[in-house]
Amino acid sequence: MTPDGSARALRPLAERVNAPARLSVPDGAGGLHWRELHTGDLHALGQLVRRIEDADDPPYRTSEEEVAEYYDDSHAWSGLGAWDADGTLRAFGFVRIRHGDITLLRAFCSGGVDPAWRGRGVGSALMDWQVARARQMVVAVGREAPARIVVHVDDGMDAMASVLASRGFTPRRWYMEMRRDLSVPIPQVTLGTHLSVEPWTPELDDAVRRAHNKAFGDHWGSQPHTPETWQQGRTHFAPAWSFVALDRSTDRTQVAGYLLSGRYEHDWPALGWSEGYTEIIGVLPEWRGRHVASALLTRAMRAYAADGMQYAGLDVDADNPTGAPTLFAHLGYERTRGSAMYTIEF
Repeated sequence: MTPDGSARALRPLAERVNAPARLSVPDGAGGLHWRELHTGDLHALGQLVRRIEDADDPPYRTSEEEVAEYYDDSHAWSGLGAWDADGTLRAFGFVRIRHGDITLLRAFCSGGVDPAWRGRGVGSALMDWQVARARQMVVAVGREAPARIVVHVDDGMDAMASVLASRGFTPRRWYMEMRRDLSVPIPQVTLGTHLSVEPWTPELDDAVRRAHNKAFGDHWGSQPHTPETWQQGRTHFAPAWSFVALDRSTDRTQVAGYLLSGRYEHDWPALGWSEGYTEIIGVLPEWRGRHVASALLTRAMRAYAADGMQYAGLDVDADNPTGAPTLFAHLGYERTRGSAMYTIEF
C-alpha cells in the first residue's frame, strides 16, 4: 500500500528516495561552525529552544525533559547544531524515525534558528541538510515500505511553509487544537451493562497499548507501538487524569477504550489558562457508537476540574475517520489554533 492507502507496485525504496551517498555539514553557513549534536549538548540545546520560544511566543513552552526526548532511544535519530565563534549554539535540527514503523517509514524533522541569526541563510541550510539526512536514514532502515519526510507547521508560520514548498513538501493533513471550558456543566454519560470507566493503572498499560494499535489501525499514517515506543513522550504523563473503559461481559475483561492525559504546567503561562490535556483517546471498533468516548472524556473533565483546571484540551486530525471533531464539538470543545503536516512522499 502507498502512504495514501492506494495499492500500486513500488520501485525499491533506494531508487525512490535517491539518498545522497555522502552528506557534508553546511559548515560556514551563516558564519557558524556546524557539527553533529550529541547528548552532551543537551544544556545548550535547552537554552536555544528557550530563546526561540521566548522570541516567537508560541502558546506552549518546551520543558527540559521534553528537549531530552530528542535523544530518545525509541527512535533512530540524527542531529545537527551550529555554533558561533563564542561557542553558543545558534541553530539545531533533528531527524527521527521511530523504530516501530513497519508498513510506513516516517522521518520527522524538527529544529529552529536563534532569532539573532535569522535572515542569514541558516534555516535554509539546515532544512537542506535535514531533507538529505532523512533520505539517508529512511534507506538505512533497510525495510521496503512507503516512506515520507514530515514537518509540522503551526498556523501563522508562512515563511516556514514557503521554505518547505520550495523543497518539494506538500501540506497533507490538518490538525486542530481544541479546548472545553470546565466551568460549563459537564454532562452525565451512562454506559451499557458490563461497561465501566476506571482509573488507568500500570498493570493495564500494555493492554491499553495493544488496544491502541487496534483502534488506530485504520487511521491515516498510523503505525503500531512497541512496548518501548509506547513509553516514549511520557515526561508529563498524568496517571490520575487517565482512564480505561473496560468490558466485563465475558470471563475475560477487555479494553473497550482509553484516555491518557498530560499535565503541562510549564505551558499554562503561555496559553493564558490552565488545562488538563488529553494526549490520546481511542475506542476499539467493536465498541464505537456506544458512548464510550463521551464517557471517557467527561470522566477526564471531572478529574481536571477537581484539580482546579480551567479547561480540558486536546488536538485532533481534522479528517479523523471516526468523526471525533464532531463529538468534541458536541461536548463543548472549541478550536483554538491549528497546524498542518507537510510531507515529501516516496
